[in-house]
Amino acid sequence: QVQLVESGGGSVQAGGSLRLSCAASGNFYRNYRMAWFRQVPGKEREGVACITGYRETAYADSVKGRFTISQDNPKNTLYLQMDSLKPEDTAMYYCAAYFTTPGTRTSCSLLQGNYAYWGQGTQVTVSS
Repeated sequence: QVQLVESGGGSVQAGGSLRLSCAASGNFYRNYRMAWFRQVPGKEREGVACITGYRETAYADSVKGRFTISQDNPKNTLYLQMDSLKPEDTAMYYCAAYFTTPGTRTSCSLLQGNYAYWGQGTQVTVSS
């Protein structure tokens, strides 16, 4: 079973930056997708950014140009660099992963139903 542990959240002023990390344990293969989601109480979890083993990426329109998703594969670590933060970015941020059968290409997705493994979340608070 894959385990995901997020870190790097905190409180920052609007316009500031944070980098979130997701440490993954387990056996990872090329045919996977990993993503960052965020959730505000009372609302559905929102897909923020995605990356696959084929280096395909995708971003929600609300963060495009401000957030960057990346991976350090030798260390099995996923990152989310967040720049020019806005108060509306305040949320609990979650790391997610999905693995398909060997030999099949897995494309990016920002839909929570397309992920099987989830971290515990890390809180990001942006003050005006």
